[in-house]
Amino acid sequence: MDLGLAERVFLVTGGTSGLGRATAEALVAEGARVVVIARTPEAIDDAARAMGEHAVGLPGDLADPDLPDRAVRTALESFGRLDGALLSTGGPPPGSVLTTTDEQWDRAWESVFLGTLRMMRAVVSGIRTSGTSEGAAIAVVLSTSAIEVFPGLTASNGLRPGLSMLVKDLADEVGPEGIRVLGLLPGRIATGRLRALDEASGDPAAARARAEAAIPLRRYGTPEEFGRVAAFALSPAAGYLTGSLVRVDGGSTRSL
Repeated sequence: MDLGLAERVFLVTGGTSGLGRATAEALVAEGARVVVIARTPEAIDDAARAMGEHAVGLPGDLADPDLPDRAVRTALESFGRLDGALLSTGGPPPGSVLTTTDEQWDRAWESVFLGTLRMMRAVVSGIRTSGTSEGAAIAVVLSTSAIEVFPGLTASNGLRPGLSMLVKDLADEVGPEGIRVLGLLPGRIATGRLRALDEASGDPAAARARAEAAIPLRRYGTPEEFGRVAAFALSPAAGYLTGSLVRVDGGSTRSL
């Protein structure tokens, strides 16, 4: 299937590792151009070199209110257009309702919620500026914590459901222009963050075995599997998909 991504341009936050890196690579493999955004300049340079001339890197933190405009300018100056974005945030630190501090909530709010909201606004503006609204798409990487409690991740449980409603709200707002907006809900995908959570249990092998036993496919997903779903969701091939929360969880979510 031709996804129709050739020459299209996307911002990818968190694009040097895990889900963001896998999505950037999948987009480039389909002929798209990407602006890879992350906090570590060295990792950005490595990722951009690995993806070749179809990628440029941009250092920045989603908590920085100036990053969204810089990212859009980089896309327009480097590739002459903007067709959408994959907005992936780092996960807030583990914690419970009673142990997560005000400072941790403030940092999570700035980067996970407000940072994503700022990027959504800037991306829509950039799409309008480049005249690419028809067929443009924004995908927000959430988590299954958007629809059910993920034990030990209180900040994520508190913030991601609100972002999922913004996905629905923005999809209504920009749909008449042809811009699609959707949320991607990864379950247990074998990223560095998930390994760190398993290791925090004190027995990572046992933690993984318990988690896999509750997944119908009996395994963790791979970043590449997620990246292929994300690339499809952002592509014209998914042209009637908007306002949806798409689970990439191996069937682990128990709700409808």
